[in-house]
Amino acid sequence: MREKGLGISEMAKDRLFLLLLIVPAFAVLLFTIGIPIVKSIYMSFFDVTLLRMKVQPWNDFANYAGIFKDGEFFNALRVTLTYVLCIVSIQFVLGLFLALLLNSNIRFKKLFRTLILIPWIVPTIVSALLWMWLFQPQYGLVNYVLQELNLINAPKNWLTNLDLALPAVIVTALWRQLPFMSIMLLAGMQGISEDMYEAARIDGANRTQTLLHITLPMLKNNIKTVTLISIIENFKMFPLFWIMTGGGPLDKTTTLAIYSYKTAFVQLDLGKGAAIGALWLIIMILISSLYNKLFSIGEEDESGRGKRRVKSKSVKQKIAA
Repeated sequence: MREKGLGISEMAKDRLFLLLLIVPAFAVLLFTIGIPIVKSIYMSFFDVTLLRMKVQPWNDFANYAGIFKDGEFFNALRVTLTYVLCIVSIQFVLGLFLALLLNSNIRFKKLFRTLILIPWIVPTIVSALLWMWLFQPQYGLVNYVLQELNLINAPKNWLTNLDLALPAVIVTALWRQLPFMSIMLLAGMQGISEDMYEAARIDGANRTQTLLHITLPMLKNNIKTVTLISIIENFKMFPLFWIMTGGGPLDKTTTLAIYSYKTAFVQLDLGKGAAIGALWLIIMILISSLYNKLFSIGEEDESGRGKRRVKSKSVKQKIAA
């Protein structure tokens, strides 16, 4: 009875210790994330402007109605989804290629692993200013190189062209974010046992079969994590767009982040800006949930098969006993 009492007290001590560790972190998250989100959602139902902050009347969902009427929200959503889809897909393919290259037996691979991190270390604002100079029509390096290679006949106005502005921002984001994707995938490859590759080579598997049946399945959790992080980060990307294009030309690069900022701090309509943020949050939650659901489909099937195997094995053991 005394041992049981001691066990309960030890468990209580452990729970108290865990509580002491969790409460400070939870309090920080509450004050830095939770309260601002709740405040923003609350403001989205009121007529709030910077010109009259003291008077905030209820506006009967007028903020949300205005968002859906003017059509700018759907344009911003389309631009955001296009940007995210392009940058994440291209980033993953190139990141996987670089990770495979850096994981192979090439010379100076340790040096290359260090050098590849340089774009990721550069601040986003500096990256935007650097690529604005590279895309400059008169003396930019991009136009010079393309003209020397006879790929274009005349200099292009990359950041003011309706068709080229968004691809220019995508190239800039790709240059800066590609190292993170590559290093994360490379870290996952480092955890795959060499014995598996050796067994595959003995069985006569080629590089493509090894990639499809060993590397990618073993990297599933890494791929899920790093691509989800990339989706979230790019979905809320603001500095590159604001510095390089300001949302132009003609709203061709106006993402949800730019649209929300312009509405709240340029047009001074904080209530409508908060409503945009609330819809933005809902869309992000839906996309993240759908993404996790798609990745968990195979896991559920594998776990079910594993449970059935364990059950059948235990039944066989009982029969043998």
